[in-house]
Amino acid sequence: MVAPAEPFTENIIDVDVTSEMETSFLEYAYSVIHARTLPDARDGLKPVQRRIVFMMTDMGLRPDRPYVKSSRVVGEVMGKLHPHGDSAIYDALVRMAQAFSLRLPLVDGHGNFGSLDDGPAAPRYTEARPASAAVAMTTGLDENVVDFVPNYDNKFMQPEVLPAAIPNLLVNGAEGIAVGMATKMAPHNLVEVITAARHLLDNPHASLEDIMRFVPGPDLPTGGKIVGLEGIREAYRTGRGTFKTRATARVENVTARKRGIVITELPYLIGPEKILTAVADGVKSKKIQGVTAISDLTDRKHGLRVVIEVKTGFDPDAVLEQLYRTTPLESSFAINNVALVNGQPQTLGLLELLRVWVNHRMDVVRRRTAYRLEKRRERLHLVEGLLIAIVDIDEVIELIRSSDDAGVARTRLMDVFDLSEAQATYILDLQLRRLTKFSRIELEAERDELRAEIARLEEILGSAEILTGVVSREMAEVAAEYGTDRRTVLLDAAGAAAASGSLKSSWAGSSSAPPALGTLFSATKDSVAPGAAPGSMRGPKGALALEIPDTPTRVLLSATGLLARTAEAGAAVAALDRSGRRQAHDAVRGSVATTTRAEFGLVTTAGRLVRMPVVDLPALPPVEGAPSLAGGVPVSELLDLAVGEEPLAVVSLDDSAPTLALGTEAGVVKRVAQGDFPLNKTEWEVITLKPGDRVVGAGAAEDGDELVFVASNSWLLHFAASSVRPQGRLAGGMAGIKLAEEERVIFFGVVPADRRPEHMVVTIAGTSGALSGMGGGTYKVSPFEFYPGKGRATGGVRSHRFLKGEDTLTLAWVGEGPPRPVGGGGQPVDLVGVEQRRDASGNPLPSPVAAVG
Repeated sequence: MVAPAEPFTENIIDVDVTSEMETSFLEYAYSVIHARTLPDARDGLKPVQRRIVFMMTDMGLRPDRPYVKSSRVVGEVMGKLHPHGDSAIYDALVRMAQAFSLRLPLVDGHGNFGSLDDGPAAPRYTEARPASAAVAMTTGLDENVVDFVPNYDNKFMQPEVLPAAIPNLLVNGAEGIAVGMATKMAPHNLVEVITAARHLLDNPHASLEDIMRFVPGPDLPTGGKIVGLEGIREAYRTGRGTFKTRATARVENVTARKRGIVITELPYLIGPEKILTAVADGVKSKKIQGVTAISDLTDRKHGLRVVIEVKTGFDPDAVLEQLYRTTPLESSFAINNVALVNGQPQTLGLLELLRVWVNHRMDVVRRRTAYRLEKRRERLHLVEGLLIAIVDIDEVIELIRSSDDAGVARTRLMDVFDLSEAQATYILDLQLRRLTKFSRIELEAERDELRAEIARLEEILGSAEILTGVVSREMAEVAAEYGTDRRTVLLDAAGAAAASGSLKSSWAGSSSAPPALGTLFSATKDSVAPGAAPGSMRGPKGALALEIPDTPTRVLLSATGLLARTAEAGAAVAALDRSGRRQAHDAVRGSVATTTRAEFGLVTTAGRLVRMPVVDLPALPPVEGAPSLAGGVPVSELLDLAVGEEPLAVVSLDDSAPTLALGTEAGVVKRVAQGDFPLNKTEWEVITLKPGDRVVGAGAAEDGDELVFVASNSWLLHFAASSVRPQGRLAGGMAGIKLAEEERVIFFGVVPADRRPEHMVVTIAGTSGALSGMGGGTYKVSPFEFYPGKGRATGGVRSHRFLKGEDTLTLAWVGEGPPRPVGGGGQPVDLVGVEQRRDASGNPLPSPVAAVG
C-alpha cells in the first residue's frame, strides 16, 4: 500500500530588489574582474592564458617536440580548467602566438594564426606548442613554488599563479575590459625591464627617475616610433597616460622618375589594410593632397612595405606630414595599468609593477630552495640508513630471513640498527645489485654531495643577501636567453626630422649627385590648403616658410648610434657634458660643428665616408640643461648599412678641415686629405681594407695631434700624426701598432694637441670567452698624460694589468673627460675614481658597459 504524498508547502522569502541587485551585480563584477578579464600582476596572465600555458605543459608539449592540433589544446583547457567556451580559449591562444601582438610570444603557432587585418584559421587547421618563453614561465611548478587551487568542479588542480621567470606583464602588456574598469598596458623590452628589476633588487628605495634610466619607454612588437615621452612619464608615475606612436617611413625613388614614401613599420596594432583604406578615403575626400597611388608590397621575405607614390611637384616630406595628421600612421595609445594584486584590482605605476614581480620571484626562489632542501634531507636520511645496512649486510640479511613477515623485519631493523621507519622500509625494498662494493662508494659520494648541497641551500635560506643574489643571477640568465634589441625608437619631441618620421635619404649610397637640399616641416596641425603651390604649407595664419635658416649647429653621434643636431653649436654640447649622466639617455661619441643647410661626413667600419645633409637630422629641443639624445634618429634610418657595418665618427667635409685619420682592427693607420673627396659623389671609399679587417676609429687630425691605438692585450700606443703622411683614398695605409698574434685593435682615436691634458683613458678587462653583455670584469680610468709616446709601428705600453681570469680588453676609450659610460640601452653606468698608475689593475665593473662617450 502506497503512503499518501505529503501536501506541498510553499516557502516564499521576500527579498529587497535593490539589495539583491547590488549583491548579485557585485558578485558578477568580481567574477568577471578576477576570473576572466584582468591579469595578475605577478605573472601578467589572465586566467585563460595561465590555464593554456599550464595545460600545454601538463600535456607534455615542449618547444622541441612536435606540434599538436590547436583543437586538442582548446579541448583539454575547456574540459579540465576553463568552462567558458572554446572560442574564447582559442582567441587567447592565437593572441599568445602572434609576434605582432606580444613582444615575447608564449605559444609557437604553426599555420594561419592571423594578421593585423585578417583573423586566424579555425583551430582544426592550426597547430601549436609552447614557445621557449613559456618554459621560463612554468619552470619550477613541480617544486612547490606556487599554490595550487581546485578547478571549477574540484576534480583537477591548477596553479594560482605561474612562477614567471619573465616579467610578462611589462614585457607583453595586457588588454581587457571588465565590469566598471579596464586595463591596457604597453609592451616593453625584456632586457631593459630585467635590468631595472635587478637595480631595484640592489637598491630597494630606488626612485622612478632611477628606474627610467633603464626603462625609458615601451618597446612595441611592430617597432615604429613613439613621439613625445611626457605621457609615458606620467603613466610610469601614476599608472595612466597617453603617448603617440608613428610609422617608420622614408622617401625613396619608387621609379626612375617618381618619388614616394615607403612605410616599413606601422604603429602598434595597426594593419596595412587600415592604412590603405584611410589614405584612399582621404584622397577621395580631398583631405589628402599629393598622393597618386598606394600599394601594399608586404611579403614574408622582405617584411612590411607599403609604398605611397607622391604626385610630381609635391614635397614628399609635406605629404608625409599630412598622412601623420589624417591617417592611422600616427595613433594614440592610452596606458591604463590595472592589474590584480592579492586578488584586488589596482592601478600601478612602473615602480609598483616591478616590485610586485620582484617580490614574486623572491618568494618563488625561497619556496623552491626550501623544497629542494627538504628533498635532499630526506634523501640523505635514506642514504645514511643504507650505508649502515651495507656495513653489516650479512647480519641484515640474516635478520630479514629469520623474520616472519615484512612488518616484523622492519621493526627488528629499527630496533637492532637504530633506524627510522623510512630507512628500514627503504632497506627492505633494496635490490641485491646495490650490495656491491662499488655501490657503497657511490653512496658515500652521494652522501657527501648531499651534505654540501644542504649546506648551500641552508645558506641561501639563512641570508637575504645571498637569496637576492640568486634571484638577480637568474634574472640575468633569462635576459641573456630571451632578450632582443629594442625595436621602437623614442623621440622626446617632434621637431624637424623627428616630425617627418626621421626619413632616410633616398640618395644616400647612390652614385648620382644628391638633390638640392630640401626642407622639413615642424609638427603642426595645419592642413595643406587645396590648390596650394607645391613647396608651401598654408594654415589659418597664412603660408609657413619651408626653408629653415642656415644657422650654426653641431651634429652629434651618440654611443648607441643615434644622430641628432643641436640648436646651438657650443652651449648644447657643453651642457650635455655637464649633466649627461642625469638627463641624457645616452652619451656623445663624436660631434662636428657645421651649419643647418650644410653637409657632413659619416665614417663607417667598412671604410666608407658618406655625405649626408644636416637638415635630415632631428633637432634636439632647446631646453635648459642637456638635450636628450632620445630625440636622435638611428643611423640605419638615414643610411643603408651592410651586415656588420657600424657608424664610427662624424667629420667635416669643408675644404679647410684637417686630414681624416683612420685606424683599423689589424693595426693599420692612414691619413686622407680633404681634397680627395670630389663633390660629384655621395660616398667614397677612404681606405682599402684587407680581407677580415675593419675600421675601428676615425677623426680629424692636424700634424701636431696624437694618434692613439689601444689593443686587446691592453697595450696603448700614441704617436704624432705628422709621422703618418697623407695618402690617396684608395691607399691601404701603413703600419700603426705592432700586434701580437691573435691580438686586435679595439680603439683608435685622435687627441688634439691643445686639449691633451683633459683627455682620459678608460679600459675594461674581461674574459675572451664570456658572452657579450653578461657583465663581470674590471674597469680603470686614468689620465692620458700618464702614457708615454712611442714611435709608429711599435708596441706601446701596457694600460691595464689583468687579474686572474682576465685575458683581454673588451672595451677601451680615449677622449676628453669626464667619460660617460653607457649600457646597451643607452643607460648611464657609474665608473667612479681615477687610477693614478698607468698599468694598475682595475676595479669591479658595476654593470655591463656597451660604449663610452
